[in-house]
Amino acid sequence: MNPTNDAPRRHPLTAEPTRILVERTNLAFAAGAVGASLAFASPRFAASVLAGAAVEALNLRAIWRSSEALLGLAEPARSGRMAVLGFGVRFGLMAAAMALALHAGAHAVGLLLGLSLVVPAVVLGVWRHRPPVVAELPALESDDPEWDAWNPWLARERDPEEEED
Repeated sequence: MNPTNDAPRRHPLTAEPTRILVERTNLAFAAGAVGASLAFASPRFAASVLAGAAVEALNLRAIWRSSEALLGLAEPARSGRMAVLGFGVRFGLMAAAMALALHAGAHAVGLLLGLSLVVPAVVLGVWRHRPPVVAELPALESDDPEWDAWNPWLARERDPEEEED
């Protein structure tokens, strides 16, 4: 949840949560990869791509929810500590799913391809659904002293009391 209001962050043009838009982009990439591998490779390879994409889609949803909990954007009942503990469990389950798929006869390259599809999907999905740029906002001059008042590592204004230490 967004700390300023109780609604999840939504894309300004579609009014849908950004997470759903990224998941749709991931689904489109996975469907395209499975279709292409079915057309140009064996059905075993296509099934392996599908298995990898399914595991990674579940992992993407879990990562998104965990990051919301860690950043304090989730429901108050969920805590960041549980998200950190879930990190290890999630990767253990992913390893077990991949081992099970390989043991069942999945093509290793197809499985890896399916697992890797999430990276370009997330980059493209987040880039396409970024907030609009407001061109009317004035930019600071390069020698403006306000630049020194901002801490880029903490993404907030510098506290003068902290800098004295």
